[in-house]
Amino acid sequence: MRLRNRHILVTGGAGFIGSHVVDNVLQQNRVTVLDNLSSGTMAYLEHHLDCPDFTFIEGDLMEQDTVSDALNGVDLVFHLAANPDVRLGVEDTRVHLEQNILATYNLVEAMRTAPANEIVFTSTSTVYGIAHVLPTPEDYGPLTPISLYGASKLACEALISSYCHTFDMKAWLYRFANIVGDRGSHGVLVDFINKLRVDPFTLEILGSGKQKKSYLDVVDCVNAMVYGVEHSNDQVNIFNIGSEDTIDVVGIADIVTGKMGYSDVEYRFTGGAHGGGGWKGDVPAMLLDIDKIETLGWKPPHNSRQSIEMAVESLLRV
Repeated sequence: MRLRNRHILVTGGAGFIGSHVVDNVLQQNRVTVLDNLSSGTMAYLEHHLDCPDFTFIEGDLMEQDTVSDALNGVDLVFHLAANPDVRLGVEDTRVHLEQNILATYNLVEAMRTAPANEIVFTSTSTVYGIAHVLPTPEDYGPLTPISLYGASKLACEALISSYCHTFDMKAWLYRFANIVGDRGSHGVLVDFINKLRVDPFTLEILGSGKQKKSYLDVVDCVNAMVYGVEHSNDQVNIFNIGSEDTIDVVGIADIVTGKMGYSDVEYRFTGGAHGGGGWKGDVPAMLLDIDKIETLGWKPPHNSRQSIEMAVESLLRV
């Protein structure tokens, strides 16, 4: 078993998905988390602080000495640290360059001379851009992302792949659908809940409301990541992770308003860009082909609607 009795570094381990990765891999491994707490929170890791196999380092991937120190004794890395806000690239064209691309460069460059030679990287469906094939398989191309976020993740994939082939490293690159669930801090669900708490009578919906995308529960996502690492062994392993169906934004709005106990909420649509997308860089339709990871033996336990319902219930408990 690859993920047993290892020393694992989780970058961004105090974040939404990263903290769930820690919950999973700490069961049979020693884990160090490196996080600058810019978007993550220690509250997600409090239940591990007394564990002798858990170490937390508050630090930034832009600091090369910090990265080198965090890799001390580590032999495998889960790299989740990134700026996850797709929309931010319109306002700040440098943020994804620095926090995604340059941060990833600093990490793999430090790994080049460290014992760690295996990396698990969280990429995104946005690397495909507006795909003309749905469901979209991993070998779809050319890859033409329409957001700076998607471009930065594609650059990170290329960088990691080149380091693997040049310096005899191994990687698992996961292209995610929309991941939702407990500890979620951004995205359409958080946006809708926050808006409805201010005004339970009207709800602004970015775009046409017809955007249709795939959603997956965060625990299912992490289980898929771990399963892929355990059951694939190429030098660079690329997998889509998502559900097998989609749900549109109006359907999500109906779930949120229903779970919050509101009725007769007026939906107001902004129109949007790119054929009804919510903002510049938003893809109107997304469904990933997950046959490749299903062939290994993993299948999503929940569909998009179930994942949304579970996520809303969890977010409303906070």
